[in-house]
Formats: sequence, structure tokens, C-alpha cells
Amino acid sequence: MKRLVKKPFPSDPEILTPAQLGLAIHAARTQSGLTQEEAALFCNISKQTYVGIELGKEGTAIGSILEVARNMGVALFVVPSLQRDKLKRQLSILMVTADGA
Repeated sequence: MKRLVKKPFPSDPEILTPAQLGLAIHAARTQSGLTQEEAALFCNISKQTYVGIELGKEGTAIGSILEVARNMGVALFVVPSLQRDKLKRQLSILMVTADGA
């Protein structure tokens, strides 16, 4: 049996591509100790669809991707572009603080 290696969450909280979101979902899954098959069952989707989401493959409905993210504990926020840099700095500080706690 393959050993599950916990992956860290991406250090940059900004998601610009499906691949970046897939990395965050992958990190959440591995930190939860779930295999891809277990995560797919938990999210009520096929393993193939789940794997595609983690890999950032395009073509999956946004509703399915958002549900998988939510089920895996990955939160997404909408931020006006004028406030993005300020919020990104603040989030980075919070993430470093949380890691050190």
C-alpha cells in the first residue's frame, strides 16, 4: 500500500488557475489522510473527475469544483481587485502566524 504524504498548502493564497486550486485541494486531501478514491466517494463524484480537479484539468463544471473544494475544507473568497494586494499581504501574515502557533 502506498504511503500518503502530506503536502503543504500553497504559500500564495491567490488562485488564478485551475491548477493552483487543484494544488490547494490536493494539500487539503493529503493533510486529511484521504486517498483520492476516498475523497471522490466523500464528494460523491467519480475518482476520474476528482483526479482531474486535483490536476487542474479544465472541463469540470464550476459547481462541482466548488463543492469539492468546500468538502475538502478549502475556502474561496471574492475580493475586489483594488483591495487584492492589501488583503494578500494580510493573509500571508495570518498564514505564517497560524503555521507558527
